[in-house]
Amino acid sequence: MKKLLALILLIILIPTACKHPGKEAETIASALPENKDNITKNIYVDSYGEKIEVIINHTKNTATVHLNGKTYDLKKSDALPEYTASNEEYQYSEIKGNITFLKKNVDMVLFHLKKNKKDAGPAKMASY
Repeated sequence: MKKLLALILLIILIPTACKHPGKEAETIASALPENKDNITKNIYVDSYGEKIEVIINHTKNTATVHLNGKTYDLKKSDALPEYTASNEEYQYSEIKGNITFLKKNVDMVLFHLKKNKKDAGPAKMASY
């Protein structure tokens, strides 16, 4: 009787013990946020070999300037001409090809570059 009972228990327990729950397919929904900001990034080098990196976010009207290992966050100023951004201490401007980054309190220019405009070719004169 004990053998019969042990056999019945084995018949019942072995199939249920050997069943592993199947691995369910994992669904990972990782949606990367789309960056819809209009961003331009420029690196300028002046005649002394100094580099300035300017990142302009046209959507948020901000500019980030990297110069000499420091980062400056500036806000676009609509009152000043062309593209000008500033904060309490610093001002970045790009006016007619002149790129200037200065410290406003002491009127000290930290970076200045005059970009050479590319010639469109020889000037054509009208002939009559």
